[in-house]
Amino acid sequence: MEVNQSENLFVANLQSVSLESLVKSKLEVLFRQQKEADVELNDLHKLILEQVEKPLIELALRQNRGNQVKTAKLLGINRNTLKKKIDSYRIDIKGLLS
Repeated sequence: MEVNQSENLFVANLQSVSLESLVKSKLEVLFRQQKEADVELNDLHKLILEQVEKPLIELALRQNRGNQVKTAKLLGINRNTLKKKIDSYRIDIKGLLS
């Protein structure tokens, strides 16, 4: 039986594995489980973006000690866009810093 390379990612190797490879691996598992369970997936694009974008914003905010101007610059987005995303994801900036 051939082992899929994405199934062969070990925690010890995470530093040498690209984010793209990790995401692809997780999506392959998701699609395989979806096929095996014979269920329909909807709004997958939105779900995946949210699951990547929210922790990215949280970590960037923490890195910049809650400074939204610096965080927006780091992320390459407008500060107003960042504020909308913070509100949309209900990110507690004070909670990130404690």
